Amino acid sequence: MSPRDCLQLDVGNSSAKWRLVRDGEIVARGVYRRDDAVSRTALLDCSQRPSAIWISSVADDEKDRALRQLLLERWGVEPWFARSEAEQAGLHNSYAEPRRMGVDRWLAMLAARARYPGQRLCVVDAGSALTIDLVTPGGVHEGGYIIPGPALMERALLLDTGRVRFSGPAEYSVTPGTSTAEAVRHGVALSQLGAVSLALRPENGKSPPYVVFTGGGGEWLWHQLECRGECVPDLVLEGLALAAQCQARPCA
Repeated sequence: MSPRDCLQLDVGNSSAKWRLVRDGEIVARGVYRRDDAVSRTALLDCSQRPSAIWISSVADDEKDRALRQLLLERWGVEPWFARSEAEQAGLHNSYAEPRRMGVDRWLAMLAARARYPGQRLCVVDAGSALTIDLVTPGGVHEGGYIIPGPALMERALLLDTGRVRFSGPAEYSVTPGTSTAEAVRHGVALSQLGAVSLALRPENGKSPPYVVFTGGGGEWLWHQLECRGECVPDLVLEGLALAAQCQARPCA
């Protein structure tokens, strides 16, 4: 029997993280950027022909259509786009209109709940935006927060102020900055950490949640906060695979 390849993509606003799963094992992974020919070639050459293509996307409809066409022309396989649901695998959406929740948030919670069933959870995805979502031990989404990520915060300062200008490197830290670059980047870091810390504060006698971090800034936040939890880089892709199983979409 020939190997069964499943191509899984986590599509953000500027790039897409992908992995190729063959008979249950991850055999390739990469990052695809729409305007980068090298990353496009790496994606399109990752498999002779995948049996299934699963996609989590927070991009706009036009970009989703372009990606669908690219993959369809390459392999002749119709991609499946995951959507947020009212309920799935015991996870209950708090939104009155469930499809309006970003699918990356939904899938991250789905994967976190599968990893840690019966626990109160806080799922933190630190990417272009910082999202924080709380889930009860019974799988009910309590609600969440969407906060601009570091790059968006910096851009807002540069665009909307006349004198906040800087050049040169400055690492993210929470010590007081001694230059404009440090003051901005350290202030951004402080705001990100502060947001997560406030979301984790004890409330009405509830036990502290187990915190599951993901996204490009997830590991940094996890180490800075030193809270009970872990960082799972592929959390959204894990949730994508679970959602596909719930929709009876085998990789075959």
